[in-house]
Amino acid sequence: QVQLVESGGGWVQPGGSLRLSCAASGSIFRINAMGWYRQAPGKQRELVAVIPTGRSTNYADSVKGRFTISRDNANNMVYLQMNSLKPEDTAVYYCNADITRSVISAPRTYWGQGTQVTVSS
Repeated sequence: QVQLVESGGGWVQPGGSLRLSCAASGSIFRINAMGWYRQAPGKQRELVAVIPTGRSTNYADSVKGRFTISRDNANNMVYLQMNSLKPEDTAVYYCNADITRSVISAPRTYWGQGTQVTVSS
């Protein structure tokens, strides 16, 4: 079994900051790309940021310059530092990872359960 568990969500005023964490655990041979998605009420889930195995990162245009994704490969963690938060950032944020469970397995995509981020005054 593989689990992704997010933490760090909550309520913050506009202009504030939050840091989300996601821990991958279980039977893991290799973690490939990791990322964060979000889903606001009545909207489709959208990509926020992704970090492949190298140092490159990709961000949605709406969060560029405000959010930073990073990962700790030794501990199977991925983080999302969110600064200058806006009300439109309010959503459930999901951790996502492409994980290979053994040397003979094909990679699969796993999702966390989500963590709520609310930005309001």
